[in-house]
Amino acid sequence: MTTRVNPNCRLEDQGINGVGRVYYNLLEPALMTEAVARGEGRIGLGGTFLATTGVHTGRSPKDKFVVRTPSVEDTIWWENNAPMTPEAFDQLHADMLEHMKGRDYFVQDLFGGADPAERLDVRLVTELAWHNLFIRHMLRRPKAEELATFTPEFTIINCPSFKADPERHGCRSETVIALNFDKKLILIGNTEYAGENKKSVFSLLNYILPSKGIMPMHCSANHAPGDPDDSAVFFGLSGTGKTTLSADPSRVLIGDDEHGWSDNGIFNFEGGCYAKTISLSPKAEPEIYATTSRFGTVIENMVFDEDSLELDFEDNSITDNMRCAYPLDAISNASETSLGGHPKNIIMLTCDAFGVLPPISRLTPAQAMYHFLSGFTSKTPGTEVGVVEPIPTFSTCFGAPFMPRRPEVYGKLLQEKIARHGANCWLVNTGWTGGAFGTGSRMPIQATRALLAAALDGSLNAAEFRRDPNFGFEVPVSVPNVSDVLLDPRQTWEDPAAYDKQAQKLVQMFSDNFAQYLSAIDDEVRAAAIG
Repeated sequence: MTTRVNPNCRLEDQGINGVGRVYYNLLEPALMTEAVARGEGRIGLGGTFLATTGVHTGRSPKDKFVVRTPSVEDTIWWENNAPMTPEAFDQLHADMLEHMKGRDYFVQDLFGGADPAERLDVRLVTELAWHNLFIRHMLRRPKAEELATFTPEFTIINCPSFKADPERHGCRSETVIALNFDKKLILIGNTEYAGENKKSVFSLLNYILPSKGIMPMHCSANHAPGDPDDSAVFFGLSGTGKTTLSADPSRVLIGDDEHGWSDNGIFNFEGGCYAKTISLSPKAEPEIYATTSRFGTVIENMVFDEDSLELDFEDNSITDNMRCAYPLDAISNASETSLGGHPKNIIMLTCDAFGVLPPISRLTPAQAMYHFLSGFTSKTPGTEVGVVEPIPTFSTCFGAPFMPRRPEVYGKLLQEKIARHGANCWLVNTGWTGGAFGTGSRMPIQATRALLAAALDGSLNAAEFRRDPNFGFEVPVSVPNVSDVLLDPRQTWEDPAAYDKQAQKLVQMFSDNFAQYLSAIDDEVRAAAIG
């Protein structure tokens, strides 16, 4: 079946032969109809699509490989990206194509990137109809007339029913995600988790864009109403508040997860959002909550009542990583263009379960690079088996699993852009105050919002600042609508000596982690480093 596709770029033109029926660029109603007919899931309240992903309820980073060819040998961060030989990839590719014969497939031709000058043309070939629906939400859709001449630069084939052979294919298990930059092809097998599709595109852009002088960022972004040039980006790992804090109803949402920063400003890579739904409430996040009963929204790995189809936002028996995927236009304050000017403010979010970091700190450009390369947050007791005290997590660039190049490449790009465009940089702690996890309490969201509002409107720059004795950054002494005591974490602890001990422990953790970057950074950043 041919629907809106370049007649010179069908699957057979790409060497994919002998498959069953091929559905090109179907719209939401048709994709949902096909998904239900094939037993992939069911229709939920309001016309959502309810899907479960089996064994894999999250990404499989240990099963991700980059094909080691001469063209990428010197530019891939091999300590972070497992290599696959070209011969193993070719065998994997041949075996997957053979496996695909006689089976039906769904194709979406899409753009990665809202900036027409920098976007990546990507074709997704999926075995599951609902994966096609998911990626149609997550990437950016060409106009009908653009599809007639669409020729993908990269193609992703996602075949969950295919099981890799570690010995034959040079991988770790039956699950595989293999990126071949020479052949401009990604192969995904034996996982139904939809997030692998979008993160594969993010990994591509993270490799391609730096050579063009464009900074790819794992961040959310927004701008002031009526002023796209007054933009802000929010870096942060899972659980730090990246999605919640950027979805400020008083500002315009550019995007919630992946962006680029070019000479023209910032642009969203995506056309939708992939939001966590655990404990989602209509009071705290009404617009995101509303998408869970919106036609076409993909609901992934959520428990629901078999009769009423009511979703249970507290039941994590399938996974804590329950999610919903929806297009950006489901959010009323979302930007129509997904573009913004050069950011005036850069926010780095961290969830410090040690109770050491202030709720907000002002960073110099060198300190910003230090904290960007560190990418600190912390796991809290109860999040994983065996975690009985806060555990520091350092994910460089706030997204190490998606970084094909060395961290310093991204750090230097960010440092240059901050210097060139004069962005204010802030470190915001949404974690604990008054003690560590188990003793203290979570940072009040009202205080975080008030501090962010002051940072974004520029008024915080006029405040009086003190120098933090542990990390050297500047901390405001007083901010309207925020307790002065909260701004000095040492004062929030009953035992100041215990705070000092905890602070030195965290400083040492930062120092030990950052030692790996000392040989690759300049003197200014080295001076900003701890220890």
